[in-house]
Amino acid sequence: MKKIVFFCIPAYGHTNPTLGVVRELVAQGNKVWYYSFNQFQAAIEEAGAIFVSCDGFDQTENLSAKDGAKIAKDMAFATKVLVDTTLCLDDAIYEDLLKIKPDCIVADSMALWGKLIAKKLNTKFVSSTTTFAFNKESARIMGQSILNAAKMIISIPKINRELSRLQEKGYPVNSILEIIANDPNTDTIVYTSPEFQPCAQTFSTKYAFVGPSIRPVMQPFQKKMEKLIYISMGTVNNDLLPIYQSCIDALKRTNYQVVLSIGNQVDPKLIKNKSENISIYPSVDQIAVLQQSDLFITHCGMNSVTEALFFGVPLLMLPQTSEQLGVSRRVKQLGAGIIQKRMNAKAIYKSVETLLSSQEYYKNASKISESFQKCSGAQGAAKKILDVCDL
Repeated sequence: MKKIVFFCIPAYGHTNPTLGVVRELVAQGNKVWYYSFNQFQAAIEEAGAIFVSCDGFDQTENLSAKDGAKIAKDMAFATKVLVDTTLCLDDAIYEDLLKIKPDCIVADSMALWGKLIAKKLNTKFVSSTTTFAFNKESARIMGQSILNAAKMIISIPKINRELSRLQEKGYPVNSILEIIANDPNTDTIVYTSPEFQPCAQTFSTKYAFVGPSIRPVMQPFQKKMEKLIYISMGTVNNDLLPIYQSCIDALKRTNYQVVLSIGNQVDPKLIKNKSENISIYPSVDQIAVLQQSDLFITHCGMNSVTEALFFGVPLLMLPQTSEQLGVSRRVKQLGAGIIQKRMNAKAIYKSVETLLSSQEYYKNASKISESFQKCSGAQGAAKKILDVCDL
């Protein structure tokens, strides 16, 4: 029996892919502790792990919606939040892990506190990457701009001041790249296929491209019309009333069944021009809806894109962050979707009609789906973790 500790950030798109891996590890007789946040407790415990609450420590919980959006754009600010969280968790995590004595720590690539505590304890470590893996080659393919690089350089002095706070607490960190970069010497699980991952052949053998871990349907959904269009802008930055309204104006009174998931940041009473063919919910069982969808209108978060393509669903993509733009560019490169540049109803309707009427988009989405389904999945991820334990 191996003792394995997971760390993750408070985000469904980063938590959900790991749950199948936890189930597999527990089924094989291993013991798993999972440090996360109370909203994920039920799902984590259902997967068989011992849940440990980090509520009250995560500094992102105290951020406004505006600050949350800033994290995706300002590296210095993001570093400060992550360092604050790491130092806030430091004593509790450190004492716990001294008692547990894990054989391996598995941490989301953005849960830097997990990676850092593994460094501090000199414990075997696996990075859990729910986005694409990045190196110089893949960054070029994904269209990472010179402007982004310039912003990073300008932020270096502020970033280094934050890193000095970690060094004072005994964390052996010399640069921000040691924390955020996918490096060739770190054992890494990536929840996509080699075919979907840009430049997969340029990554070291320490990388395991295991494909997505798709959870079972929890709440069955009924398709009522020939064509079903699903719209969601994710669970984090979804205060996007103008986009929802444009989609409704584009699709009202069409012959399509439309399911719109708006989250909890928009008051549904503010939405105008509602139509009988459009159903609006704060949330839905995304897997259940995508299984029956003919088109997905999405912000292009990696988890949402992966789930749609797993079922061969083409995408109309409305990226809101640089990471989402990178994902959307990859989907476009492989011919499985359209990046929507104009957000008015007429432009959205035109793109919807193009996607629904062209078999090429469905054919290309199906190719990606096939690449996902031939991957090793949760079993492959569990094997990778256990192999690291035995090194």
